[in-house]
Amino acid sequence: MSGLLSGMLKVRSTVASRTRAINQRANLSSKPPKDNIGAAVSSIFAVAILGPSGWILANVQNYQKR
Repeated sequence: MSGLLSGMLKVRSTVASRTRAINQRANLSSKPPKDNIGAAVSSIFAVAILGPSGWILANVQNYQKR
């Protein structure tokens, strides 16, 4: 049992040392976008995200009866 626990601790310590070595940086830009996204594309995204949740909220009574 103690061998299993010591093995787990060794694995955790090696994983922790690997994650510390990763240095992530965000790519920040102060320039305007190259291509403008139109209102049609924005509305399609809004409908795709809000449409299903709106459908569920409109039909909550039907789902409660099941």
